[in-house]
Amino acid sequence: MSQFSAPIAEQIWDMKYRLKSADGEALDGTVSDSWRRVARALAKVEDTPKEWEDKFYSALEDFKFLPAGRILAGAGTDRSVTLFNCFVMGTIPDSMGGIFEMLKEAALTMQQGGGIGYDFSTIRPKGALVEGVAADASGPLSFMDVWDAMCRTIMSAGSRRGAMMATMRCDHPDIEDFIVAKQDAARLRMFNLSVLITDPFMEAVKSGGDWELKFNGRVYKTVKALDLWNKIMQSTYDFAEPGVIFIDRINTKNNLHYAETIAATNPCGEQPLPPYGACLLGSINMARLIEAPFDAAAKLNLDALDDLVRTAVRMMDNVVDASKFPLDAQRGEAKAKRRIGLGVTGLADALLMVGLRYGSEEAAAQTEAWMKQIARSAYLGSADLAAEKGAFPLFDREAFLASETMQEMDEDVRAAIGEKGIRNALLTSIAPTGTISLYAGNVSSGIEPVFAYSYKRKVLQKDGSRTEEEVVDYAVDLWREKFGDRAFPESFVNAQTLAPLDHVRMQAAAQKWIDSSISKTINCPEDISFEDFKEVYMAAWDQGCKGCTTYRPNDVTGSVLSVSEESEKTPEIDTGADVVYLAEPLNRPEALDGMTYKIKWPENEHAIYITINDVISNGERRPFEVFINSKNMEHYAWTLALTRMVSAVFRRGGDVSFVVEELKAVFDPRGGAWVRGKYIPSILAAIGSVIEQHMVAIGFIEGEGQYLKADPEATVVQMGGNAGGKSCPSCGTPGMRMVEGCMTCASCGHSKCG
Repeated sequence: MSQFSAPIAEQIWDMKYRLKSADGEALDGTVSDSWRRVARALAKVEDTPKEWEDKFYSALEDFKFLPAGRILAGAGTDRSVTLFNCFVMGTIPDSMGGIFEMLKEAALTMQQGGGIGYDFSTIRPKGALVEGVAADASGPLSFMDVWDAMCRTIMSAGSRRGAMMATMRCDHPDIEDFIVAKQDAARLRMFNLSVLITDPFMEAVKSGGDWELKFNGRVYKTVKALDLWNKIMQSTYDFAEPGVIFIDRINTKNNLHYAETIAATNPCGEQPLPPYGACLLGSINMARLIEAPFDAAAKLNLDALDDLVRTAVRMMDNVVDASKFPLDAQRGEAKAKRRIGLGVTGLADALLMVGLRYGSEEAAAQTEAWMKQIARSAYLGSADLAAEKGAFPLFDREAFLASETMQEMDEDVRAAIGEKGIRNALLTSIAPTGTISLYAGNVSSGIEPVFAYSYKRKVLQKDGSRTEEEVVDYAVDLWREKFGDRAFPESFVNAQTLAPLDHVRMQAAAQKWIDSSISKTINCPEDISFEDFKEVYMAAWDQGCKGCTTYRPNDVTGSVLSVSEESEKTPEIDTGADVVYLAEPLNRPEALDGMTYKIKWPENEHAIYITINDVISNGERRPFEVFINSKNMEHYAWTLALTRMVSAVFRRGGDVSFVVEELKAVFDPRGGAWVRGKYIPSILAAIGSVIEQHMVAIGFIEGEGQYLKADPEATVVQMGGNAGGKSCPSCGTPGMRMVEGCMTCASCGHSKCG
């Protein structure tokens, strides 16, 4: 009997977490083998490894504790990958040499699979004097463009591109440009953006006061704080970015307030980290701990929760010693503070099982109580670990207990830490768990509400056939098993029906007992007024949240995937194949219309000629095949290969505009060239630009830099007409949605944030 509750869960394990040899042979025979591999690897640092291996295995069994994907996939293997999920890089020096040294470190981190965060507030503003070279500074946004190009090129471990977070202080002179930077559809596509909001700024917003934009003590401009706040709100209302991070609150409540200053977060925002800070993640599956679900006596087993949390803390602490790190500075930072991020998933399902409506005052109170129990168990367990193995090296008893977070802890917890010390400086965080939650039986993700009760998805079978499976929410599936087709009670709500302030209430309730932060998306209806939208952010501030991320569907960001209990459909996607086809290949007519373009690349003896032929399908003209020719024989092999590959993609139909993006992102390490006043990073990028020019000319896309598959603001042009919603850059399905601060595909699970 399979231990998976649905075929899609087994497929996720097989594709992402199952250990395989280089030639694809499965080394983990079952998911139990994967659990055993991880348990054994994390128990090796113990004095009695066999005893702890069995204890760790028991925690993993039945999907009760869910280490983050990097741990599941990497622990107990010989792969040179980090088991840590989150990195904030070093402080960027305000010098050319220092900036590019930071770029190098970022590339090395992404190469091992880490998502990174950066604070760009340390770079002097655009137009500032650069001493010694008689020039003006280009400003932080110009260097963000460099980072963006690097991220497009480096493939992170697991074949996912790295995700990045860029932050900027609300008093930086370039903050107004930062706020609107991603309104350019072709710019900074690999970044999430957030503004670092300070307490004095919020006070000025509420009082209507002035606000100085300054750098290194020099005031460049004075604005009205409320005007700047409204610019942030308007951009977020229209474009879903930037987010806001209440940075002073983060630093004040930080257990390590005496040893570090935080100015950036990881890509999804749940881990505020200092320079070179790193954190690993894991989640308690709340849905698996509910006894007698949907009965009057339904409750969460607190004894089981306590034991599981303590075991999870020990496992994650061992990861600090078992993991590799891209940089020595990251290893040193991790071992000096032994920071972990234990969170939850399946919270909304657990609330459903005990009869509480997500977003209600009762559900918020229960969430706060559960989070407090997790915090107590985590801190007491870490104190016991300190008595056994020693406190983290930078532990300062008096300063640690003086932090705001510790001041709010129960006295017995404070006393235990005062007596024994504590092994881990910070312990709790609520991270995005989209893929992990699906692997665990499609439990609700993180502390998010249930997004959809069910939807249809194509699953690749081992014999190569495809079957359509219904993916059902975990709690909904239990309800059906117990009550059949009986109507859902009023407590069953989903993300589409919740009021935005109900989301805020739940985030604030959980945040009270989370010492790091929370990845959470507050879904807003498309027709919410701008004033009501701003109220969401002010409520998040007033209720003690450390940040706020919203998602409002609109013409720019697209619509959230529409689902229902009776008919929840997504396009047929083969998510198990290396190449995803949206349709059968188009037939080639006898004659095709086309255009030929000439590229003269500097220092090349011969020009390159590109012919693009089109086909008419459903009344629309679309690219069908490409021919690339050059008399330079050094180009023969790669131009022939490119001709065949791009033509094969075009003939499959669907949204093929991603070909432009992929080609334009390629840079030549020997340097690019200036062509007609524009820098082109490689010959391949030049070919991509020609294909883009052709697509615009025939009306397949609307303009340069528009409607590319990795563009979160894109609306895809599909075969047979326009399809609403954004397209997934992995499988091409329309209907990307914001989950826990990151655009996520409901069909294949792809997430920009890894």
